[in-house]
Amino acid sequence: MNLPTPVAIGIWVVIGVLLLLVVLTGRRKVAQRTGQLVPTPPAAPADLAGLGPARLGPVEATYVSTTLAGDWLARVGAHGLGDRAAARVTVHDGGVLVERTGATTVFLPTSALRSAGLAPGMAGKYVGADGLVVLTWLAPSDGRVRALQLDTGLRTRYPEDRSRIVDAVRHLIATSSIAEPPAAEPPTAESPTAESPKENL
Repeated sequence: MNLPTPVAIGIWVVIGVLLLLVVLTGRRKVAQRTGQLVPTPPAAPADLAGLGPARLGPVEATYVSTTLAGDWLARVGAHGLGDRAAARVTVHDGGVLVERTGATTVFLPTSALRSAGLAPGMAGKYVGADGLVVLTWLAPSDGRVRALQLDTGLRTRYPEDRSRIVDAVRHLIATSSIAEPPAAEPPTAESPTAESPKENL
C-alpha cells in the first residue's frame, strides 16, 4: 500500500522519536544502576598549574567509555563516565587529564592510576588489534560508595600516540610507587567479604 508522502514522513518521525526515547531510557537506567556502585570521580583541579608539568600531550583522541575493571561490557553510565566524546588527553605529573568536548573533564590522579595497556575494544566499541588505550584506575570512596577499580578506554587519532600514552602513564605509576608507599586496595570481587558489583548491574 502506497501512503501519501506526508503520512509516510509522519510515521517515520514517530518511529524515530520512539527509538530515541528507548535509547534515553536505557541510558538513564544504566546511570541509575551504576550510580549505586561507582563513587563520584575526582574533579579536575581548577588551577591546572597545580598538576605540574605535562609529560605528554595534549593528544587528540576519542573518549570511548569507562567500565568496571576487567569487565569491558559493564559500562559505567553514572557521573557522565559513559558519555562518548572527542577529547584531548594530557599526562601531567599530577595525573591524566581527559578534556572532553560537550562533556565533563575526566581526571585520573596519579595516586589513582593502577595500570595502562592496549586492547581491541570495550563497551561495544571494537576497533581490532590493540586499537584502544585502557587506563585502569581506582575511583576513591566518596563517603557514600566504597572505592572501586575502573577501566577507561581512549581511541587516539594517530596510532603512534597509543604507545606514547601507555609509556607515559606507566612511567608516572612507576615513579609514583617509588615516592609513596603502596595504598591498600579495596576488596576484590573474589574476596569472601566483598559483594560482586556485576550482580547489581
